[in-house]
Amino acid sequence: DGYSHLSAYERKRLKNITENAKFFAALKLHESAARLNQLTTKRRSNVTKRAKPKKAEDEPARRRSMRLLRVEPLDVPLMESFPPAVPEEYPQVPVGPLPMVPEDQAENSKWTEALLGTWMRISEVKAEDADKGTPDIKRYQESLSRMVLSEENIRKVVKARVCSMAIHPSESTILVAAGDKWGHIGLWNVSCGTEEGAHIFIPHSFQVNCMHFSPCNPAQLLSLSNDSLRCGDVTKAVFDEICRSEDTFSCFDFLEENACTAIVSHWGGEVAVVDRRTPGLSPELSVDIGFKRTRTVHVHPVNRHYFLAAGSVDVCVFDVRYLKAKGNKPLSSLTGHTKSVASAYFSPVTGSRVVTVCADDKLRMLLFPCRHNNNTGRWLTRFRAIWDPKQEHCFLVGSMAQPRQIQLFQDTGNLLHSFCNVDLLSSVCSINVLHPSQNILVGGNSSGRLHVF
Repeated sequence: DGYSHLSAYERKRLKNITENAKFFAALKLHESAARLNQLTTKRRSNVTKRAKPKKAEDEPARRRSMRLLRVEPLDVPLMESFPPAVPEEYPQVPVGPLPMVPEDQAENSKWTEALLGTWMRISEVKAEDADKGTPDIKRYQESLSRMVLSEENIRKVVKARVCSMAIHPSESTILVAAGDKWGHIGLWNVSCGTEEGAHIFIPHSFQVNCMHFSPCNPAQLLSLSNDSLRCGDVTKAVFDEICRSEDTFSCFDFLEENACTAIVSHWGGEVAVVDRRTPGLSPELSVDIGFKRTRTVHVHPVNRHYFLAAGSVDVCVFDVRYLKAKGNKPLSSLTGHTKSVASAYFSPVTGSRVVTVCADDKLRMLLFPCRHNNNTGRWLTRFRAIWDPKQEHCFLVGSMAQPRQIQLFQDTGNLLHSFCNVDLLSSVCSINVLHPSQNILVGGNSSGRLHVF
């Protein structure tokens, strides 16, 4: 058939070529290739091209910090040193005696003289010994219910948080002292009833942790700050310095009725014995009692060589006669506290009872612990439960409850009375003080305001 002149091999080769051509034609590979090329081209057209970065010479000049370049600003010289950390309005108080001059002396000197004159006058009259009996609870409760808060008996006495208070033992005039966290002491003649009845003094550089009027001479107000113990004597119009230490003080109490000696505690755990009659500003004895922290110390009302110390989770009784530099053992330990203890005090008449405030939300009266919210947080002064000096079986403590109130308990844990006024008392009174002979209660809050029931 046209290929007869070819050999058998060549005819077979041509036949294979023809069959292969028909097979590839049936696959239509050229159409698939064209479709694939079309899809690839279309997808590639949707891809956006990244813009080329601008050259450095096209960018505007970047601003650089002159402080980082260590270049001095034009016409503004650099400070040679940083200012002191203490704010200008609260300068450091110098060491040694300070005149009893209030902060506002220049404007209200006559009112200041009247306040100090009242303090001196009421201190000359010896207050009668308070009746430290144990009156009938029902009669006592009735007397508490007659104590009320009025608008004229509320005053902002210090500028910051109240950390301590003391009340003058006078039975004719209500004179209250309050210490705040800036080292200020405010004196308020509540009985004056005028705006000029309160003045602020600045005898300390740090917070005033503890204050007491001298039990034998109430013309003297002793105050303890972190770095110093001072005596404000109104007869001399001076805040004299008794003791100074680099270790921060936390609390003190008198070892004798004549207030010549005192036991002073440190935040670091140690205690010291101070004698006001010896020259110098150093304590007579510094003692390690084995505490990591000591917040309060309190002397037994009858056997005054015993004192009570409260620390982290420790509440122990020591005998001051046997104190030594190290290796001191307590006479008795009150156990059961699982968190830090804020305060511990003997009962006022016999000293046979102790009340403690603990961060585990409990008040403990030896055999009668009771639940109590003591979670004051960082902005409120921690609660301290204090005994009523007129009643052996009752003590007072601040409260987180609503409406705001100050609570008075029996030593059995029974809530006996709540001091409150929905219209006038709207804050927590962490620090409280009771008059030794009159039905007078003063509560201080964390804004420097005092409330007198």
